[in-house]
Amino acid sequence: MRRSEIEGSYRDIQDRFCSALEALDGQSYFSTDRWDRPGGGGGVTRILIGSGHLEKAAVNFSAVFGSTPSGLSDSVAAGSSEFYATGVSIIVHPHNPNAPTFHANIRYFETDSGARWFGGGADLTPYYLFEEDAKHFHTVLREICDAHPVSDYGEWKSACDSYFYLPHRGEARGVGGLFFDHHATDLEAVWDFQQEFGTELVRAYLPILERRVDMAFGEAEKRWHEVRRGRYAEFNLVWDRGTRFGLETGGRVESILASLPPTARWEYVHEPPPGTRERVLLDMVRSEPRDWL
Repeated sequence: MRRSEIEGSYRDIQDRFCSALEALDGQSYFSTDRWDRPGGGGGVTRILIGSGHLEKAAVNFSAVFGSTPSGLSDSVAAGSSEFYATGVSIIVHPHNPNAPTFHANIRYFETDSGARWFGGGADLTPYYLFEEDAKHFHTVLREICDAHPVSDYGEWKSACDSYFYLPHRGEARGVGGLFFDHHATDLEAVWDFQQEFGTELVRAYLPILERRVDMAFGEAEKRWHEVRRGRYAEFNLVWDRGTRFGLETGGRVESILASLPPTARWEYVHEPPPGTRERVLLDMVRSEPRDWL
């Protein structure tokens, strides 16, 4: 398991997911932006912005290295002078409010002090709740975990529910998924899991998109879509560790913030009335995490 092998796998995952999204969208294509990081390394940011089924999608690869920043908040890097980090991240914002936003990333990190670990995860953020979508998403994730003893669906689902949570709102970001971080034991087995996890993300998300992108919606649904996108932006800007890590290590700001939705709104004390589809979603994210299986 060498750096070149990990980077090559992450690049393949980037290519595979971009091809699948382009095929579904049918109108727009990803642009490719190659960039260098001052201090060492760089990456490839691929962005789709269109008027088809996908309003915005970002599938980003990076491999950066150099002197460990003194202000890096990740305690694993404490005592090191050099670091290396590589990963691929995926974010999809569909046009249709009935289609959920999707996020995933997998990453590898090491330092000259000997620290090495993998991390990653995937989560689903619906704007209208379709329980069959949540069940499909979690079923695929559990199947991947069941094939790899090093993984733990129950533990990683719980970690995801805890992580993708907005404490200042008292709301979950969505229906969760998987989240694991700083996995530093049995690295070869974790690497095997990561490779299958990355390749199977298409199967976890694309069938949901296919079910929802042609559903009818109007201005009221789009307004609610943008209100909930505001919550998504709040999480990424205030709580997300990946955003913080990228900024602390001198990453490319445009690529780091590519995860933000293209449009969002903030309305004062916005509470949908009881009995509406909007209220169903809000009650769900304000309740205890559910076992979708």
